[in-house]
Amino acid sequence: MGRRSGRVIALETTLLNRQRKVAIDRTALERFLGRLTRHVPPGTANAWSVCLVSDRRIRQLNREFRCTDRVTDVLSFSGDGEPDPDGNLYLGDVVISASSAKREAGLHGHSLRKELQTLVLHGYLHLLGYDHETDDGCMMRLQRRLQRELIDAGAEQ
Repeated sequence: MGRRSGRVIALETTLLNRQRKVAIDRTALERFLGRLTRHVPPGTANAWSVCLVSDRRIRQLNREFRCTDRVTDVLSFSGDGEPDPDGNLYLGDVVISASSAKREAGLHGHSLRKELQTLVLHGYLHLLGYDHETDDGCMMRLQRRLQRELIDAGAEQ
């Protein structure tokens, strides 16, 4: 939950599944999204989205926005930082390739559920302003700690 004008506001999370190749446990992912946003409040933002897409779509997005013509596992797109007329602030979007997540889960020897949760966490931290390419390991240390607290400890939730 975030704070705005001294009152607690709920973080509205939209989960979209825009791919058909990989079966997703939507309920488990939604529970994780709730745990994540309660544990790590987004400040004044009150909405964000997670979108599961195909390899083809994430490659298009990666090419268009990062000038990198290849498939990647996760992309984050920050909101513009400006509140709408009602004072709502959009945090941004996390886009995940479900097929890439499935491949990575197999390579790492863990479940698709854990891989998706890890990618959501990674993308969410980027939306909060962390950048593992420039912060001397701060983001990855935080990600490992949160992974222990929210993913590894919550594996049965």
